[in-house]
Amino acid sequence: MTSQAKRTTGAIGVFQGETAITVDDKGRMAVPTAYRDLVARASGNRLVLTYNPFEAGCLWLYSEQEWERVRDDVMAKPNTQRVVRTLQQKLVGSAAHLELDGNGRISLPSSHRSAVGIEKKAVLMGMGEKFELWSEQAHRALIQQTLSDEDLGDGLLDLKL
Repeated sequence: MTSQAKRTTGAIGVFQGETAITVDDKGRMAVPTAYRDLVARASGNRLVLTYNPFEAGCLWLYSEQEWERVRDDVMAKPNTQRVVRTLQQKLVGSAAHLELDGNGRISLPSSHRSAVGIEKKAVLMGMGEKFELWSEQAHRALIQQTLSDEDLGDGLLDLKL
């Protein structure tokens, strides 16, 4: 698998590509070299880790600046509906602030790793303004999943892929 970082004209780059990641016995993973400059510029080597509320086996990693936007947007919603409270709990209540060490590694909290099944191997996917960190098994299932015409719906049928 390869890792790519694409720069944009703004201060924050776009994360794209996938990289096989090894998590050491202390729960540390190296941020791929191609992304380190973008992470440093976007948030001074700080990332925010939280649960993906939509898919099992996946965590989200945000630059600090992008995280603040997401957090403020989510917390602005009135929590009178259960789905909003759950979203706030999974995203904001479970957020962990991480900082790259001198070797470009971050320490993933054991609670987050065990909740999504990340052990020794994981896959980091750049998804625009955030990363998705998948357990190896969940990533394999995701990649093996196919889409049908019905899944695409009218709004996506004009895509030229």
